[in-house]
Formats: sequence, structure tokens, C-alpha cells
Amino acid sequence: MSSTGPLFARTPLQVALGALREDLINEDGPRISTMRNYRFAIVPYEPSDEFALRVEVQKLSHELQAAGWVVLSISLQRLLLDRVRALGDEHMQWIIECEREFAEYDTHRGMNYLKEELAPLIEGPDGLAADCARIIQEHIAARPDLADRTLALIGRAGALYPFFRSSALLRHLDGHTGNVPVVLLYPGRRSGPTGLSFMGMLEPDNDYRPRIYP
Repeated sequence: MSSTGPLFARTPLQVALGALREDLINEDGPRISTMRNYRFAIVPYEPSDEFALRVEVQKLSHELQAAGWVVLSISLQRLLLDRVRALGDEHMQWIIECEREFAEYDTHRGMNYLKEELAPLIEGPDGLAADCARIIQEHIAARPDLADRTLALIGRAGALYPFFRSSALLRHLDGHTGNVPVVLLYPGRRSGPTGLSFMGMLEPDNDYRPRIYP
């Protein structure tokens, strides 16, 4: 070990969040994107690092709050569960029974049935993107003076595997966030300059405009 180097090397996750922090608190304003009026970014991390991510995100939130920022933590898992509960117990029991019947014949058939049932709750402009936009817009309406110093952190995406494609979520959010910086915490692996594989299991999706940190 070099005597001039750091005692403990930073993890890739710490490097990514450190770079994000510096870009957010830049004296000329947030610069997480090279495109004007497009403040979206993605921080990928290994799915096995979920708990390490939560620790680092908490540190980042405290640092930003100390600098006068407001951090909105949005859980995709909680939003989906709220939508599922809204279906009612009877409807959900019916879905569960149907999935079991399909799965008895073919596991893939059962999974495909669930995907078809859950897709309307997750995908499209009226899916989880609408819930995220509502939370951000409600915050801006309540505290318009803090809109320029607000960060929306969208996490817990891993709980939606394998029903979720984040590229569509960010695309539907575009234009509905009041230019608040939005960062998606992405469990998966990078593939090339703009590709990401959700949970490291799905085929890489190259349909990404946001900056991928670091």
C-alpha cells in the first residue's frame, strides 16, 4: 500500500454517491445532467449491496440537509403495495388463486400471468411514474421556495423485479417534476456507456438518457 494513498479505498458505490453530491451542490446549481432542463440521473449498484446502499444514502441525505437541501425519499416498493392494497382483498385473493393454478402447469405461465395483472399498476404514464410525480409536485406546491434545493431519491426498485423497467419510469416522469433533480437508485449492472441490466438478470436496456454515475 502506498504511504500517500488513502487508508481505506472507497467502494464504487461511495465514489458514485460522492460524485453525485459534488454535482448537486455545485455553486452554479445542480449539474447532474449535460442537458438543460433535464435533471435526471441513475446510480447503479450491485443488488447484493442493498443494505450498504441504504447506509450511504442516509449519509448523503444528512450531508445535503446540512447544506440546506430537502431530500424526498420515494420507495417504489411502498407505492406498488399501496396500489395492490387498493385493489381490495377479494380481488387480490382471486389473482393469487389464478397464479397458483397457472403455475401448477407451468411456472413461467404463472409468472407471465402476474406480469399481465401487475403491469397496469406499474407501467405507463398512469403507473408508478404518476405516483412519483404526484409526491414531487405536492412538495413543490407546499414549499415552492425550496424547489431549487430539493432532491428526489427514488429507491427500492429491486422489490419490483422482474416486473419493472426503469427507463420507462424516467421517461414518463420527464416534464412532471418541476425541474427538481431526480435520482434513481438502480439495482443492477452497467453494460457499456448507456446500458443497464436490471438486477443483473435481465437483458441490458440501452434506452437511457439520464447520466449514469459515476
